[in-house]
Amino acid sequence: MNAVGQPGSLIDRFVARFIDGIIVGVAGVILNIVLAFMSDSWLLTGFISAVATAALYLGYFAYLESSRGQTIGKQVMKLKVFGPGHVSNPTLEQAVRRNIFTAFGIAGVVPIIGAVLGGMAGLAAVILIVVNINSDPQRQHWFDKFAGGTQVLKVG
Repeated sequence: MNAVGQPGSLIDRFVARFIDGIIVGVAGVILNIVLAFMSDSWLLTGFISAVATAALYLGYFAYLESSRGQTIGKQVMKLKVFGPGHVSNPTLEQAVRRNIFTAFGIAGVVPIIGAVLGGMAGLAAVILIVVNINSDPQRQHWFDKFAGGTQVLKVG
């Protein structure tokens, strides 16, 4: 079965990522509040929080894209991620590779400066993604290519 549809536009993909960011962000805030109440050590809480939040973000995108081809945001925006060749969803490995930048917050394990470093790495990744999507005829970003050629297509 071949995929039908045009490459997803930058605006549609941004809105989908924004919706997903709200969903995962709310879950992350709840997780971090629970973690803060469980430990008296800000150092331990910060370490566990950085690891858990990175796993939450990466897990959300990788699991939903590999199992359904769509996150909730992509479903709302009628976008779907296809693996190389457009014949199926990406594999879990491909989905992890195309979304690895969502885990850059793991740098937060480094006390004091880690959150800043992770934030800067995430910002650099987003800038790279926007430039790539805007300039690539297939609307693939560097992480799509790193994943072996995954692609986001408009399916509705």
